[in-house]
Amino acid sequence: MAIFENIPLLAALFAILFAQFVKIPIHFLLTRKLDFGLMTSTGGMPSSHSAAVTALTTAIAFEAGLDSPLFAVSAIFAVIVMFDATGIRYQAGQQAVIINQMRSDFQMFVDDLKHWPKKDNDAKIQELKTLLGHKPNEVFFGALTGILISILTYTVIL
Repeated sequence: MAIFENIPLLAALFAILFAQFVKIPIHFLLTRKLDFGLMTSTGGMPSSHSAAVTALTTAIAFEAGLDSPLFAVSAIFAVIVMFDATGIRYQAGQQAVIINQMRSDFQMFVDDLKHWPKKDNDAKIQELKTLLGHKPNEVFFGALTGILISILTYTVIL
C-alpha cells in the first residue's frame, strides 16, 4: 500500500506516538508517579502537536525542498499549530482551573448555607479539563523532537 511509503506521514505519526510515550517517564522522573493516562492526554512535556507538525515539515523539506510550495504550506501550518498550543489552548486550561475552583467554592457555599447533606445518588459535577495547552518550553521540546525524528529518518534509516 502506498500510504505505508509516505515517509512524511509516517514520521509525523511516529513523532506523535513518541512524544506521547515519553511523557510517562518524564512525569515519573518529576513526580515519582507512573501515569499511563498521559499516553492519551493533552498538554504536558513534550508537545506531541509540535512534534507532529515539525516532523511533517522537516520530512517535507527533505522530500520536496525548502523552496517548494508544499514546504511553505507545512511550515505555516506548523507555526499556527504551535502558536495555538501555547496561546489559546493554554489560556483555556488556565480558565478551566479558575472555573473549577469557583464551582467548588459555590457548591461548598450552598452546602453550608442550606445544610444540605450530599446524598449517595447525587451526580458529581464533572470538572473541566485543565491541561489543554502547552507552556513555551513544552512546545519547543516537542518541535525539537519532531525535527530530530525526521532528520534521523532521512539520514540514518533511509
